[in-house]
Amino acid sequence: MLKNVVGLVTGGASGLGRATVERLVNGGGRAVLCDLSSSSGHKLEKEYGENVVFVPTDVVSETDVQNAVQTAKDKFGRLDVVVNCAGIGVAFKTYNFNKKAPHSLQDFTKVLMINTVGTFNVIRLSAGLIGENEPDNDGGRGVIINTASVAAFDGQMGQAAYSASKGAIVGMTLPIARDLADQGIRVCTIAPGIFDTPLLSSLPEKVRSFLAKSIPFPKRLGKPEEFALLVESIIQNPLLNGEVIRLDGAIRMQP
Repeated sequence: MLKNVVGLVTGGASGLGRATVERLVNGGGRAVLCDLSSSSGHKLEKEYGENVVFVPTDVVSETDVQNAVQTAKDKFGRLDVVVNCAGIGVAFKTYNFNKKAPHSLQDFTKVLMINTVGTFNVIRLSAGLIGENEPDNDGGRGVIINTASVAAFDGQMGQAAYSASKGAIVGMTLPIARDLADQGIRVCTIAPGIFDTPLLSSLPEKVRSFLAKSIPFPKRLGKPEEFALLVESIIQNPLLNGEVIRLDGAIRMQP
């Protein structure tokens, strides 16, 4: 069902994004892999051959994203799917009374810029190309899939910036779906729980084990390929639109 599908994936060089690129390619599709120039994007491009093209991309840069979208058109002739996986996080309380220090406004702004503004930037600049596709029997032309987090709903202490950025992605999912409905472009958001990504792999095994046990079932960290499987399901199911889907093993984060 992914044969000949052309996808643009941000944060595509690692974690959830990389798994999504792999799923697209293994399913017979092609991908524009967007990530920072310092990422392993060039290596992955060589690994996957002609089915993947790497475009160094800062998601908050209008020029970079326009270049990525144009590359999809020039290299593959179309764009069917956009998956926004690029994101960062910081951990700091609103005010640290021990250090007598408020949360850095620069850090707060940076997280919102990359996670929220970057996601919207990619959406607004890619929708036009998706809208050029010939409609299917339902009038559908493509789908945009964003990445939020369970932190959008039950963020922990120190997650004010991260939760705000992901909550904004949740909040804009339905209105953007409505904005693009006339052109047959669907918009959905996945809200992952705790996944085994490069960020978590740097944690001590004791911490990773504790996090895994906090998940009701299955009692393990999520696998990036499970995120990618949901991406595929959203692509294939034409009735999924304007929806935020938690992918978390029933976890509800505690303070």
